[in-house]
Amino acid sequence: MPNKNNEPLFQLIKSLTKAEKRSFKLFVSRHKSGEDAKFLKLFNWMDKQDEYDEARILLKEPAIKASQISNLKAHLYKQILQNLRSNKSSNDIPMQIRDCIDQASILNDKCLYKQSFKILEKAKALAEKNDFPLLLLEIIEFEKRLVTKLAQPKVDRRINDLMKESEVISEQLKSLHNFSNLSLKLYSFYMNIGFIRDHKDFEIVNSFYFSSMPAFKEERLSFNEKNYLFNSMVGYYFFIQDDERAYEYAKKWVQLFKDNPFLIAPKIDLYIKASNNLLIAQNKLGKFDEFVATFKELEAVYNIKNLHLTDNIKLQIFKYLSTHRINHYFLLGTFEEGVKIVPEIAEGLNRFIDQLDMHHILIFYYKFACMYFGNNQWQEAVYWLNKIINATNVDLRSDIQCFARILNLICHYELENTDLVDYYILSTYRFLIKKEDLYMFQKYIMKFLKDLNSIKPSQLMDAFKKLRKQMLSLKNNPYEKRAFLYFDIISWLESKFEDRPVGEIIKQKATKRNRPLTV
Repeated sequence: MPNKNNEPLFQLIKSLTKAEKRSFKLFVSRHKSGEDAKFLKLFNWMDKQDEYDEARILLKEPAIKASQISNLKAHLYKQILQNLRSNKSSNDIPMQIRDCIDQASILNDKCLYKQSFKILEKAKALAEKNDFPLLLLEIIEFEKRLVTKLAQPKVDRRINDLMKESEVISEQLKSLHNFSNLSLKLYSFYMNIGFIRDHKDFEIVNSFYFSSMPAFKEERLSFNEKNYLFNSMVGYYFFIQDDERAYEYAKKWVQLFKDNPFLIAPKIDLYIKASNNLLIAQNKLGKFDEFVATFKELEAVYNIKNLHLTDNIKLQIFKYLSTHRINHYFLLGTFEEGVKIVPEIAEGLNRFIDQLDMHHILIFYYKFACMYFGNNQWQEAVYWLNKIINATNVDLRSDIQCFARILNLICHYELENTDLVDYYILSTYRFLIKKEDLYMFQKYIMKFLKDLNSIKPSQLMDAFKKLRKQMLSLKNNPYEKRAFLYFDIISWLESKFEDRPVGEIIKQKATKRNRPLTV
């Protein structure tokens, strides 16, 4: 039988707010047919259930027959979407434009060509003002068909104008497709391997990116073209770990919206994405004052006038604000304070668990683990690391999978689980070999942990110092330095031979870099 995880209708009903459910029931109550009454019964039964149980519905509701259930579900799904669409159109500019196009089509079918043209002019103004080129092209193509049905003065001028407009928009769309395809391909690379691992990765990405980049002059690009260009540039420079250039383009990306504030609401998802990327760059480069200012600007999204907060936007805001709240504590090394927000964010994560992709779920788990590790709460760290290690889709973000295993090893060392350390060294080594992800960083750590049993207590501090020296030699290596993004092992080693908590070491370093700030 279908369950919560694979029944689309059940998921759709559970995503509705109380207001949307009330609106739908009012919508259905206007119809009095027996079929409508049945699908409303089905709606009510599914709304009551915590887990979808089709057999129980058929048992409890004799009006619904097993032979009818498939058609009823399809009909109910369609009716819910129609009701949601009618309620949303007043708040959604692209939908307003599509409504105008639909109305113009109806008027065209009635041979009311002038009225159709007038509606299209309204749609065109909306599309131009809010920079929706794909819809604008659809409107222009409609106008081309319509202009031949109207006996207008100077029709040749109108036709020439439409042809020129069509050519300009078509070129913009071609450029947009090229930029967006670049971003998607980079995203695919990142999801598979994280950051570049070696010169071979760099050559593949670099060759693909610049061979696929269209020729352009930035000052001539439209708002949308710049959006996709800056998105792809930020993604590329992050991927090759050139954080300075990534920061440069992320800043330009956010500034693009600041220069066009009226476009923030209609393109809120891109604004949130741009702000998130700028926060990532500011975090990596230690630009703490800027980080706090950008964080507050992102928080202010809730106050944007006329912004319709859809479930999608709420999810994006939760995801990025929560991520950077955690990052703030990492920046300052205030793990004791940071662990206090983990349960709150974990609860929020649980609310969105069905909507979040596994990539972001794994990132949150890893950040939780690192927060507890920094506060010397090894067992709590292991709890979250096991969620990553036991994840079924290990081909996704294999870099996080690898470093979760390394951190897990160190946690078990801190817990003095000697037998488990030996076991996990072997299993981790096999995993890394299988993933072809065994680098000097991992080799040094695993050898150190493997040799611990044979090291005399009097030699232990020297062993920690030797490993620290090895780690320092890798920190500026372009293909090894990515490891330090996942775990500050140097601070952990210093905490061992200085006999101080690792969080205290990191906090001391942060204080030297910057003054304490709050978010």
